[in-house]
Amino acid sequence: MPFINVETNLPASKFPEDLLKRLCTTLAAALGKPEDRMNLVVKTHHMTPLNGTFDQAIVCVIKYNVLIFSLFCVRSCSILILFYPLEPWQIGKKGTVMSFL
Repeated sequence: MPFINVETNLPASKFPEDLLKRLCTTLAAALGKPEDRMNLVVKTHHMTPLNGTFDQAIVCVIKYNVLIFSLFCVRSCSILILFYPLEPWQIGKKGTVMSFL
């Protein structure tokens, strides 16, 4: 069950529904997971200084091991992605953990 958190100083209009749908579809296919297992949160209008500047920036935390740089095509932006491997016993759902589901 992948978890993707995106924080950016860009406005919400830069993340239309079709982009978010493509992101979920691409990640699901890359991971061999059903789309209904994908969890995505996008937080816009954040203070996001990267590399000493306040240029357009995206910080993406993926709690699963996959590369998705090419999906974030924003002109003149920096992208920083943090990867955290998760095991089924670390994810709670339906009152238990994924290793029991």
